[in-house]
Amino acid sequence: MATISDVAREAGVSIATVSRVFNDSSLVSATTRRRVAAVATRLRYWPNGIARSLITSRTHTLGAFLPDLHGEFFSEVIHGVDLAARERGFHLLVSRASSGADELTATLRSIRGRVDGLIIMAPEIDADALRRVSGSARVVLVNPKRPIPGLGSISIANLAGARAVVLHLIGLGHRRIATIAGPERNTDARQRLEGYRLAMTESGLPAAPELVLHGDFSEHSGYEAAGALLSLNPRPTAVFIANDYMAVGALGAFHDAGLRVPEDVALAGFDDIPLARYLTPPLTTVHVDMLRLGQRAVERLLDAPRPGSHAESHELLGTTLAVRKSCGRNGDGARDRERPPAG
Repeated sequence: MATISDVAREAGVSIATVSRVFNDSSLVSATTRRRVAAVATRLRYWPNGIARSLITSRTHTLGAFLPDLHGEFFSEVIHGVDLAARERGFHLLVSRASSGADELTATLRSIRGRVDGLIIMAPEIDADALRRVSGSARVVLVNPKRPIPGLGSISIANLAGARAVVLHLIGLGHRRIATIAGPERNTDARQRLEGYRLAMTESGLPAAPELVLHGDFSEHSGYEAAGALLSLNPRPTAVFIANDYMAVGALGAFHDAGLRVPEDVALAGFDDIPLARYLTPPLTTVHVDMLRLGQRAVERLLDAPRPGSHAESHELLGTTLAVRKSCGRNGDGARDRERPPAG
């Protein structure tokens, strides 16, 4: 196995210069950096990671904590995080973030010192506890309940996206519009429900209590909630559903009941998972760039101010409206039509 001395000798530089190259020192010229890297690659040399971390106090590893690790939404976010981390020369540790604050705090404490930064999608996390356990690691929050001073954060423009799609349904002539919202304690769900109510209020339409049902973001809960809507009299002519998985379930429930979509009831979802365009009919939905969400989280993380700077930095990731056949007119299927959200 090649050593640092072998690389230095072959590259015609000092051992200290080789060390500076692998520690990303600005004292090394680009030409020397390329020459040393080429020699190291040819000799199959790589510095000892543990020793390197002890010297630099950096692990070149990022931690990502998400509420779940399966499903198209979270897999795309993780993909984006991984792509951006690799571009910056970082490895990735991924873990499921428990909904319990105590368990999440214990998990964060267990990896303290093992990562240079943390990307956390856990809206209910306690800010003071997070600061205590994160140590010197940088932190970026994804979809936090509210921005936390001193921490970078990024959220989906849930309210604007939901408002836009409901206004689209209203523009198609629908007046009795129901919604299948997500869990009442979920931040995304609350914001999307707020967007629905805002669009209805702005249009002078009643958002009657019986038109608002809740699911848990799963296909099964969407199926069950859609079944409950069938018992209403008069039945809603359109339904906005707070995520595409529940919309898949609702579509199945309406088909099983013999209803035609969109002729008898129009449907619209949120997220634009890849499956949405292949449903029958293809689903009108609010497009969220999930890959970009993960990439921006890494970019914000590595460019964020150091802990304790008290600088609040929050970003909203915009959405677009993907109009397809499930909502009726203007969804002719020739191609997906993306529109910016209203307002």
